[in-house]
Amino acid sequence: MVHFLHPGLSPRTIALPDAQKDALGSCVVQEEASPYSLVNICLHVLIANLEKLCSERSDGTLCLPEHWSFPQEVADRFLGVMTWQGKLTDRTASIFRGNQMKLKLVNIQKAKISTAAFIKAFCHHRLIELDATAVHTDLPVPDIISGLCSNSWIQQNLRCLLLDSTSIPRDSRVLYFGQLTGLRILSVFNVCFHSEDLANVSQLPKLESLDISNTLVTNISALLTCKNRLKSLTMHYLKCLTMTKSQILAVIRELKCLLHLDISDHRQLKSDLAFHLLQQKDILPNVVSLDISGGSYITDGAVELFIRQRPAMQFVGLLATDAGYSDFFTTKQGLRVAGGVNMRQISEALSRYRNRSCFMKEALYRLFTETFSMQVTMPAVLKLVAVGMRNHPLDLPVQFTASACALNLTRQGLARGMPVRLLSEVTCLLFKALKNFPHYQQLQKNCLLSLTNSRILVDVPFDRFDAAKFVMRWLCKHENPKMQTMAVSITSILALQLSPEQTAQLQEELFMAVKTFSESAIQSKVLGLLNNIAEVRELSSKLVTEDVVKHVSSLLHSKEMEVSYFAAGIIAHLTSDSQPWMSRDLQRTALLQDLYATIQNWPSSSCKMTALVTYRSFKAFFPLLGNFSQPEVQLWALWAMYHVCSKNPSKYCKMLVEEEGLPLLCDIREHSEADPQAQKIAISILDDFRMHFVNYQRHPLCSMPLT
Repeated sequence: MVHFLHPGLSPRTIALPDAQKDALGSCVVQEEASPYSLVNICLHVLIANLEKLCSERSDGTLCLPEHWSFPQEVADRFLGVMTWQGKLTDRTASIFRGNQMKLKLVNIQKAKISTAAFIKAFCHHRLIELDATAVHTDLPVPDIISGLCSNSWIQQNLRCLLLDSTSIPRDSRVLYFGQLTGLRILSVFNVCFHSEDLANVSQLPKLESLDISNTLVTNISALLTCKNRLKSLTMHYLKCLTMTKSQILAVIRELKCLLHLDISDHRQLKSDLAFHLLQQKDILPNVVSLDISGGSYITDGAVELFIRQRPAMQFVGLLATDAGYSDFFTTKQGLRVAGGVNMRQISEALSRYRNRSCFMKEALYRLFTETFSMQVTMPAVLKLVAVGMRNHPLDLPVQFTASACALNLTRQGLARGMPVRLLSEVTCLLFKALKNFPHYQQLQKNCLLSLTNSRILVDVPFDRFDAAKFVMRWLCKHENPKMQTMAVSITSILALQLSPEQTAQLQEELFMAVKTFSESAIQSKVLGLLNNIAEVRELSSKLVTEDVVKHVSSLLHSKEMEVSYFAAGIIAHLTSDSQPWMSRDLQRTALLQDLYATIQNWPSSSCKMTALVTYRSFKAFFPLLGNFSQPEVQLWALWAMYHVCSKNPSKYCKMLVEEEGLPLLCDIREHSEADPQAQKIAISILDDFRMHFVNYQRHPLCSMPLT
């Protein structure tokens, strides 16, 4: 199989994460570079083979073997991994029926399961936490609450319920949470949750943390009911509020137990609630965390004064505001700031707002500016970028900006300091973005530029067939010469790691490219890829079509040596098998004559070519070397072998010995009917073997005369 070596850019001087200066980065490298835990490996294997290991009930659902039993911690993690992999369905969720699994912390995020499956699988367990974020519409909020309330133990002991982005039917009445008396944490972010529902929730006797962000609440006065127990209130983007600012602040003023308050907003709404909050002196006396990102008219002075009056504060959110620039925010010990002023603030913002697309795109934009000339590896930051991409797959601004940030953080030498597992995740996310936004050219360009990185192309696991297919199709749709050349270079490297069958599946794209482009640099590389297909006997017959043969034979006479060389290789492999040419033997004969004449006009085999050709193996040449009835194909194979042997004798002479190719060359040298030109080249290769490869001087062939 042929491939090309491309000179890489000189790597930058990079500094790997220093645990003292970048503790988080050092931790990420250690975590990502470490092998998976034995428990995780076992769970992944179990999930992959679930269908084989389980029996099937009459209703088509799966059932664990009777003697199996899982400890609670393992059962919780098992469910979490299934959910993460998207394997939790009505069919598979049934393994959690009965008592073989004992669940406490249930995570069914984004799962596609029905109400019936949910109740049968999970509502008999002694649950203390349930994360049902963005579950499928087949499992609406009222059914989740009803299912949970069917278990008296859950009613009294469920502590945490996350229902973010979960659906509610239009004809639903007030959501009745009242029976979940043990509930301490409730999140209904981005849910059709009304003021009446808030009134119901506020009566929960143990409620301490509430998130009503992006809901339909118009009045928050009901919060006064739980003012003596509410410690955390998040109401980001509460767009339907009809209360005046003074009325809102009056309610907040009564919430004296609050430790965390989030009134962040979309910058476009120009909300000044936070501005007025900062002016209050008798409000939030115990607060340690205040998020006012996206607020209007926020100044460094106002925020600094507010914090100085509350010295216990540990966090402030200032992204998409005009604050955060003062030295106060970098010098105050123990204060974390989510903002856009420097890398520390941006990293905090990426971490805090991973589930909010409006702030994620803002933080990514700031990150792109900061990393434009980055010269230090920052694996922790790259991991946060990956989280943002994974959480917002259908948000174009997030995906586009994240792809640009990923490119900045992995440019050339920077990728060498990144863990392979992390680079693999980022690369897979980039290709996922390409599938979601196939017509957005700049996003595609960012991905293509990322693939020019030798570290990613060679070391990082990802779907190389998908990547090669995309790059070839991209190549045929764009006319920028530099991008075209880069795309072909990427494909030529990716093709090395494909199976022959996968390479054959790229025929359509390769044909399109080799008819489309007249530039020799692109033609030679595409022809090199077609060579890979032509080498495989089972696949080469598919190339014997009128269009392909006609075009490749015309390129045989190219003035560019590289193009002529690869075109000759394709013809040599195709014509070596007479079976596909049964009805067109005259055409095959003419091709062989043309091939022989062309090779006779080539310069010496030791000539230089722009594309530096290398081979992983000589075995594809051996059938050609033994074909004495067709000296034309034999001559091309010898010319190709001598070309690389003269360039790198130590590598290829060793390959000749290890693959037992020397006897074939000796046969050509001694054969009475061998073509004289072929014999001459065979002798030259053997001469190189004796002259340059000292380690094999004792090989019996070395003592044989050369003439």
